[in-house]
Amino acid sequence: MDRVGISDTPNKQVSLREAFWTWCRVAALSFGGPAGQIAVMHRILVDEKRWVSENRFLHALNYCMLLPGPEAQQLATYIGWLMHRTLGGLIAGTLFVLPGFVSILALSVLYAGYNDLTLVQGIFYGIKPAVVAVVVEAVIRIGKRSLRNRTMLGLAAAAFVAIFFLQLPFPLIVLGAAAIGYVGGTLRPAVFVIIKGHATQEEAHAVSDQQTIAKRPSLARTLRVLAIWLPLWLAPIAALWMFAGSQSVYTKESLFFSKAAVVTFGGAYSVLAYIAQEAVNTQHWLAPGEMLDGLGMAETTPGPLIQVVQFVGFMGAYRDPGALHPMIAGILGSLITTWVTFIPCFLWIFLGAPYIEHLRGRKSLNAALSTITAAVVGVILNLSIWFSLHTIFGSVTEGQTWGIRFLVPDWTTIDLVALTIAGLAMLAIFRFKIGMIPVLLTCASVGIIYRVVSN
Repeated sequence: MDRVGISDTPNKQVSLREAFWTWCRVAALSFGGPAGQIAVMHRILVDEKRWVSENRFLHALNYCMLLPGPEAQQLATYIGWLMHRTLGGLIAGTLFVLPGFVSILALSVLYAGYNDLTLVQGIFYGIKPAVVAVVVEAVIRIGKRSLRNRTMLGLAAAAFVAIFFLQLPFPLIVLGAAAIGYVGGTLRPAVFVIIKGHATQEEAHAVSDQQTIAKRPSLARTLRVLAIWLPLWLAPIAALWMFAGSQSVYTKESLFFSKAAVVTFGGAYSVLAYIAQEAVNTQHWLAPGEMLDGLGMAETTPGPLIQVVQFVGFMGAYRDPGALHPMIAGILGSLITTWVTFIPCFLWIFLGAPYIEHLRGRKSLNAALSTITAAVVGVILNLSIWFSLHTIFGSVTEGQTWGIRFLVPDWTTIDLVALTIAGLAMLAIFRFKIGMIPVLLTCASVGIIYRVVSN
């Protein structure tokens, strides 16, 4: 295993076998999108296993929030790398994705082949309103962790206004938040440095915090990482272009989702609107309502919520199979989409994490990462409103006045049953503290009953 910027000797206190089974457990429990997944990792890795301290966990989380792609999967890869270098990162990152991949693939086959059945329609009818409650909970849970003073709350509000009303691109919002945090961390560190770089004295027992930081990672190591992971990412795309042609759906999917892996910051919540616009309106891989069905699949299965792209890839290839059987084409599209979505995630971690560890403890960096997290809360709030409106109302129009965007639902298309399911899901989650899986299963059952009765 390579040496990646921490002590030269891999961690001896946690065996690779123990790490493997722990990551299997994390993966099996990783339901509910990034908020739920991060909470599971925090409970197991920080509170129970004490592999990482609170500050080191949040330091890694803030770096992952800065990256394009699924922050929860990247956080798992980061901590796996921190514990056992490259092999540990590969194990953690792959196991985190695997259960969701298998589940989404099975559901995609069911959806494409049997979506006309009342049972399947009822499942997704009940799940989508429940997802509204899950997304709202994500806003609250992430907000509680990062919005610890009025300044951070104001930054989150500003980010929401910027993306919801002004439609500013998310990368610009991230850069603006980082700049504010960098300057603010220098002038008023007590306000802007929400996440400390090093563990407190009470947290020093954490396994990873007993390691020492080596010198800055070498240029040779950086070039070696690029030489391995760039071909792994780009070579399959080049092969598809050469053998299938530039107009093949597989080539188009590999190029589109590679681009999405680079430009979609803020995780699956921010990627939804971008992919929906391109996949539905430009490529015509999906019908408008099917994107919400895909998100419902991802919410009800373990693994990253961004796994919804796998469903998009499946349906796009299923409907344009060429010489292949539609199901075979769909599976191939699913594999291609998953590969180009997650290979860059390993690249970002193995390339950048050693530098982030080397810089750990610098207040200006920690302040920038803290403000980025606050901005992401505003972005998630933006999605929660968008998703809620499109779930509860059959028609939502978009208007614009003086450069300000606004969404107007058609109140004659309100779905009272979906609204009731969403309300009951929120009551169960927030008032009675019922777990996410029982809530989702119950809502799916309600959806089935309603479809059976209404038909």
